[in-house]
Amino acid sequence: MVLLKILMLINLLVYSVIVGQAYMYIIALGNVQQSMDAPAYIQLRQLTDRNFMAKYKYVVYTSLVSSVLLCIFTAAHPTGFLFISAAVALLALITDVVLTLKGNMPINKRINTWATEKYPGNWETYRTKWLRTFSFRQAANIIGFTSLLLGAIFGT
Repeated sequence: MVLLKILMLINLLVYSVIVGQAYMYIIALGNVQQSMDAPAYIQLRQLTDRNFMAKYKYVVYTSLVSSVLLCIFTAAHPTGFLFISAAVALLALITDVVLTLKGNMPINKRINTWATEKYPGNWETYRTKWLRTFSFRQAANIIGFTSLLLGAIFGT
């Protein structure tokens, strides 16, 4: 039981970092990026990618491992609230990873080839697509984290 509580704590901590990004975009960063001109947006994306990706992957890996372990440790009661909430959180996290790999990262790679003085005329289309894809990731992350919190509070 202590191991399960430690696993839940680790999972909540790393998942909170992931969902924190979603909330920051809801609070401000989405609107900030929508109001930027091309050079400012390109510079922000490129600087963010360089700094963010070097560290964020460890958060995602830790969250995936702890989520899988939490599902394994709670699978003895597959109809139990804790297992169901852990499984929902894991599925939401997997959804986020797939959307990142298939949606946001290819756009990031494209934007990272642009210069602030030379970029495509339809650069706003890329920004819109990036933010739309990220909005689906936000929904998945908020659902997953909420499920994990509910499991921690009400699961047995």
